[in-house]
Amino acid sequence: MGQMILDLGADVVELAAFIPLQQAVAPLREVAFRPDAWLPDEIRTLRRMFEQDASLEEMASALGRGRAGVSTKFYQLGLRRNSRHPWTDLDDAELVQRYGTEPTAQLAQDLGRSCSATYARASALGLAELASPPYSEWEVAQLRSGYAAGVPVNQIAQLIGRTFASVNTAAYKLAIRHASHPDGWSADEATRALALANDGHRYLAIIEIMVDEGFPRRSKAGLGPKLRKMGYGRGWGRSWIPEEDDLIRRAYADGASLTPLKERLGRGICSIRWRADELGLRGTHVNKAGWCTEPAWTKEQTRVLRDSYGKIPNPDLAKKLGRSVKAIYTLAHTLGLEYGNRRPYSADEDLALRIAWKHDLTIDQTAAAIGRAAPAVFKRMQKLGLSWSSPDRPRLPVAFDGSPKLSHLLALDRSDLPAVNDLTPQRKRGRPKANAALTPQQQAGA
Repeated sequence: MGQMILDLGADVVELAAFIPLQQAVAPLREVAFRPDAWLPDEIRTLRRMFEQDASLEEMASALGRGRAGVSTKFYQLGLRRNSRHPWTDLDDAELVQRYGTEPTAQLAQDLGRSCSATYARASALGLAELASPPYSEWEVAQLRSGYAAGVPVNQIAQLIGRTFASVNTAAYKLAIRHASHPDGWSADEATRALALANDGHRYLAIIEIMVDEGFPRRSKAGLGPKLRKMGYGRGWGRSWIPEEDDLIRRAYADGASLTPLKERLGRGICSIRWRADELGLRGTHVNKAGWCTEPAWTKEQTRVLRDSYGKIPNPDLAKKLGRSVKAIYTLAHTLGLEYGNRRPYSADEDLALRIAWKHDLTIDQTAAAIGRAAPAVFKRMQKLGLSWSSPDRPRLPVAFDGSPKLSHLLALDRSDLPAVNDLTPQRKRGRPKANAALTPQQQAGA
């Protein structure tokens, strides 16, 4: 088996050259010269401008021909490309008239564009395929070549302008075996697994569904890699074309969900969101909070959450803010907040406890100052070796204007603070190993 092709370049529009079989014709006879016949110089000019990605209008103007004549010559020469030029009204009119009744590959060739561009433009115009047209000979040739080379099925679908499911079904009917087809898998099993994966089922669900349908049970660790080798991919690495960008812009402008674009564009949802960021669309979607049913968080509610999280029980905080406990946990995690009793004690907090022990402060005042619960402060004092009811406690008088803060405690007198236990984690010390490079006599002398 040769080297597998894992990704197609952005400029690849054909996997195999396809030349239709010429039917038998009568012997040539001399005919009169036609004034509108294409001359070799004109064909060379057409090919040169094609390589420069010139528009059909520019080619027609340079050659002194009509746009329809240039488009027809494109078809006769078998030229295909990824066009970066905007769509004209004539292009859209022809697309509306022919889309869904003819193969997308044929339509793209007539328009001088790629199948991906034609597919995306049809979606932007709101067109839908009423019935899938039969596969053309060119599409079958690309399908056979792609399967033989191990090209991901999703990329083959984008290349010829078909859906993933359509390509998968066509390959099954044509008895085409993918180069990465796993050993021991039947054609029915591979086709069914790819179809379930494309429908969005998770690997464990695919395994159970296929077992219920009579297929052998596969492990989760083996199913995923085999599906990816068979071509289940999202087309990552392909360059974005203007038609796809227009489709994303329209989804943001209309407030539509981005999920249906996965199937249409053959890309992952993360790839689509990344492209939306590149286009400067972040924050412009009508549903800024997604499909969340709860009201958006206000700045005041976020401030209260920052100040109160970890200091009062979450059920009480949720009731205070009119939110669910789950919403409290979710936003706190997003903001990077840590629950007060679970975060490790800092050196300043331990120093504040020693200062509070020296002065006449209650446990509740000390706990409020460092943002922790009173029982947690009491346990920390015990670990430090400080007893709140010790007769040796100085209890120096102190007065604050309001509730004390951590900065207030650190500003008090620090002289003659009590010694505390060392809570630094100690490494376990065992008997040192003898140096294997020394002799027993040398080790005894050492």
